[in-house]
Amino acid sequence: MIYEVPKPDEPIRQGDIFRYIPRIEFDLGKLPVMEGKEILSKDWINVSKINPITMIVAARPVEAIVINQNCDVVRTDDIALCEISTIDKVVPLSKDTKTPRSWERLITKHSRENLKWFYLPIDDDIFKEKMAVDFRSVLHASRVYLEKNLEQLRIGRLNKIATEHFRERLSEYFRRYPYDEWYPLDKSEFEEYRKDKGDTKPFPYQV
Repeated sequence: MIYEVPKPDEPIRQGDIFRYIPRIEFDLGKLPVMEGKEILSKDWINVSKINPITMIVAARPVEAIVINQNCDVVRTDDIALCEISTIDKVVPLSKDTKTPRSWERLITKHSRENLKWFYLPIDDDIFKEKMAVDFRSVLHASRVYLEKNLEQLRIGRLNKIATEHFRERLSEYFRRYPYDEWYPLDKSEFEEYRKDKGDTKPFPYQV
């Protein structure tokens, strides 16, 4: 499909897919902090001035994809990756997607409109299920450690056409900004817009 399997000695690049990347999870309001032999629940603000802080956090291994530009990968200590999950977890709408036609619409039209995810198809050597990159979930991992364990951790990479698409989607997501798309409409145009979009608040010049 859209993947390649790099040789173990090939350097890390954007679009490389890794497994067993640790996702650290904790509640900033209830941190299990070690004080002597005790474990106490603390708020981050109350312990943030302590250096160093000894605390217990949960971690779970996930698949993730490198988002650093290739020129930055070789210069950074920590590599940035976006988490990969099954598509139903990233795109809840896909739970009701059953037919090839509905999948085609989701993968093409919906993914163009929703910039939060990037589709990764099934491949016997990479993924057994339809997956998606979640641009909202950014993780970090030691470059040195990943380089030392490429054969165990790297499972593949995007091919040329997929990498180009991935790079564009990534840039679209991180440079986007929220705006009300109806702001330039005049009063009559706004009324037509509201017929389709429901209860939308007009700007003063649209009343």
